Amino acid sequence: MIISAPTDYRKAAKAKLPPFLFHYIDGGSNSERTLQRNTEDLAQIPLRQRVLNNMSNLSLETKVFDEKLSMPIALAPVGLTGMYARRGEVKAAKAAENMGLPYIMSTVSVCPIEEVTPAIKRPMWFQLYVLKDRGFMKNVLERAKAAGITTLVFTVDMPVPGARYRDMHSGMSGPFAAFRRVFQSMFHPQWAFDVGIFGKPHDLGNISTYHGKPTKLEDYIGWLGKNFDPSICWKDLEWIRLYWEGPIIIKGILDVEDAKDAVNFGADGIVVSNHGGRQLDGVISSAKALPDIADAVKGSLKIFADSGIRSGLDVVRMLALGADCTLLGRSYIYALAAHGQSGVENLLKLYENEMRVAMTLAGANKITDITLNSLANIK
Repeated sequence: MIISAPTDYRKAAKAKLPPFLFHYIDGGSNSERTLQRNTEDLAQIPLRQRVLNNMSNLSLETKVFDEKLSMPIALAPVGLTGMYARRGEVKAAKAAENMGLPYIMSTVSVCPIEEVTPAIKRPMWFQLYVLKDRGFMKNVLERAKAAGITTLVFTVDMPVPGARYRDMHSGMSGPFAAFRRVFQSMFHPQWAFDVGIFGKPHDLGNISTYHGKPTKLEDYIGWLGKNFDPSICWKDLEWIRLYWEGPIIIKGILDVEDAKDAVNFGADGIVVSNHGGRQLDGVISSAKALPDIADAVKGSLKIFADSGIRSGLDVVRMLALGADCTLLGRSYIYALAAHGQSGVENLLKLYENEMRVAMTLAGANKITDITLNSLANIK
């Protein structure tokens, strides 16, 4: 199919992927109301059009933690990225580097840290959960340090996995899941050969390295359930703050009081996020939560935002609502699944073009010009 807009990649990914993988990335929790709100609420944010402002020197560049970004976007941590393209984490990291953006690697990636970091020159970021197995956390932090990773992103909105019914229906989990995955792959031969056969090993690379033995896809759901820690609280992060010298971002903030707690903790950044609608269904969208959080903590730390971003226009909207930078998750995974590294790079170019058009017509010459004043007042 012809790709002319960022949203075209979703259709292309659906056609190429076995259903269990497509629905794993596409779905949310419970009835998926928050998943829907994320995109609907963001799309309804009206921008303010301004004209005759000499937009000949427009720039999308920004700086985060002394890192220069070509635009205020980073690729979010997504579990099992290596199942969407052959050695997918490596391809995503290369695409981000080529576009001048950070790549954030997931704890539950297919490729281990030691495979991805040598493939790029730009410093990588790494996402970590607070897990029951503190030995694993210490091990992966040491490995991240040794690999030159600069920034840690701690995901705190997953003390337990959300109720993702689509996964049980699709074959990612549930009865006869392994058989169903193999059966589905037979009807998607392009993926089956490229990733299913030649993209091995299919395990959780960072966890396998720690255990010294493969942690396979069939162990994935069970491992998550056993190791997420419902007892976590701010004190559980204190030893990490002492241990890690670089920037720390707390991901999964949706409430003003939690944002203030992140400031008190000493976080360098937060991600305003509801985990893409994959955790607590029924909570407000990131777009609705962002303005109050920005009003409370803007300037005390860097504010990132994700969940519901599907276009360069959406990036501009998030910046206007108070974000300093945004994270893309589903959007780039669709592109990666459809066309690999080149797909991600093309997607980011589409985002860049959409941002340039939006900023030009909104009279914003630079990223810091995008504020609440960039939004239209609806009477």
